[in-house]
Amino acid sequence: MAGVPCPYCYHRIDDSALAFQCTGVGASGVEGCRRGPDPERARHTGFVGDVHPTFLPTRSLRSATQAECPHCHGRTGVRACPVCHTPLPTTFVGSRSPLVGMVGGKGAGKTVYLTVLNHQLRTVVRRRFDADVRLVGDRQGGETSTEEYLARYQRALFEDGELFESTRAAQESRKEPLVVEWRSPRRGLLGRTSLRTTILSFYDTAGEDLTSQESVHTQAYLGSADGMIVLLDPWHLPGVRDRLDVPDAAVTGADGPLDVLMRVTELLRATGGVKAHRPVTTPIAVAFAKMDALFPILGTSDPIFAPVRPGAGYDDEAGEAVHEYVASLLHRFDADDVDAHLRLNYRSFRYFAVSALGAPPDYKVKQVDPGGVQPFRVEEPLLWLLHRLGVVDRSRP
Repeated sequence: MAGVPCPYCYHRIDDSALAFQCTGVGASGVEGCRRGPDPERARHTGFVGDVHPTFLPTRSLRSATQAECPHCHGRTGVRACPVCHTPLPTTFVGSRSPLVGMVGGKGAGKTVYLTVLNHQLRTVVRRRFDADVRLVGDRQGGETSTEEYLARYQRALFEDGELFESTRAAQESRKEPLVVEWRSPRRGLLGRTSLRTTILSFYDTAGEDLTSQESVHTQAYLGSADGMIVLLDPWHLPGVRDRLDVPDAAVTGADGPLDVLMRVTELLRATGGVKAHRPVTTPIAVAFAKMDALFPILGTSDPIFAPVRPGAGYDDEAGEAVHEYVASLLHRFDADDVDAHLRLNYRSFRYFAVSALGAPPDYKVKQVDPGGVQPFRVEEPLLWLLHRLGVVDRSRP
């Protein structure tokens, strides 16, 4: 499939033939364009706010950095997706722009995970990789800005210690994805250092969107994903409830990990035209969330508790050890069918054990543990995917 995916509507587009958006400042003596509804943006992204008009440049100006608005004749350098008309980051042209899909069954904790992951990216990971990590996009989820959208969730978790309600199904409330710009230095040939920009796009899918094969196929963005994070609830593994006293309020949804994985696999095969005898080539990070609940029955010397190697790189050796360990847990908890499905359907996959909160919350009153949020390995699925996609290097001993 040609082009790169738009980080907002997921259609593949030619980044040398982007649209422009008027700034509302007309040429001398001409009134600038006024804001108004954009039906195409509403149709593709669900965004219904008033915006300045978007237009396609003439063929001769496709690669230009500025163009003249055909309505008010003002000059603009704001680039936009030619399909959904959403303004794009200024660094989009010429940057790597992998689309990272994130899915999971109902109750897997995707919104909490995504909120904590964003916090880690902008603090711990940013410092570790000497990177500039920031949110980009003019609107997010109906709020006035991307910052406000995530700040609301982060305040609930980190300051108020409160969990929030499940994400509504995409059919009911389309929302823009979380788009992050990652800029980091990279040393090239002859010791020269250059800046590399990557635009990452995440979409928080409601668990209800995976409850049937029909609803899975409505998620077009999954078919455009360059890599996938699949969050699974370990409490749905057959042998876990026999070993733990799992509170009823914590278990939501009827679909187990294998059901979720099979639906995702069907979608990736269908959208990618993958024949039955071929493996799916999209790398998939299978992250078991809420692992803090299993800590009491795990050994403190187990690989998931090993410290992360410092430095700007993905620790592939440690990641492989965690992968093998989680695979052994699947067999221990009578869920080896999950492992068999992944081995026989994917060319590249890896297991992860994560906890966004770090300790079990009180699900009845929706309160975080009194010790606060203590993220546990939440960034590792993304770092592995970025390593697979050539964005981050492998760490060296």
